[in-house]
Amino acid sequence: MATQLLFVVDEREVECSAIRAQGAGGQNVNKVSSAIHLRFDINASSLPEDIKARLLALNDSRITDAGVFVLKAQQHRTQEMNRSDALARLQEVVDSVATPPKTRRPTKPTYGSKQKRLEGKSQRSDIKNLRSKVDE
Repeated sequence: MATQLLFVVDEREVECSAIRAQGAGGQNVNKVSSAIHLRFDINASSLPEDIKARLLALNDSRITDAGVFVLKAQQHRTQEMNRSDALARLQEVVDSVATPPKTRRPTKPTYGSKQKRLEGKSQRSDIKNLRSKVDE
């Protein structure tokens, strides 16, 4: 199943800075800034207003109170691969909120389902009545 990009994030609106990666990696980690710290200001972006609102409404720890999406990519050894990984992950989040959720239309139980429920209740009541003491 191919995923379709509905709204492409403009790379000019994304601020990327190179930082040193954490974790194992030997001498390369200590001397090369290969990790990418991505910042995307949702309110100042060119995304449509409804997508901005759904992005800000997400319960995601990567979104600050000021509405800035902060992401750290450090899986790869090179800065370029980490940058493309960070942009792809940002695009995934935007795509996840691009389609509006379906509106829920409240429904009422049907007549048949009400009758079935009441029948089940009366059967249960009969079973419990049979458990009581018998009068002589």
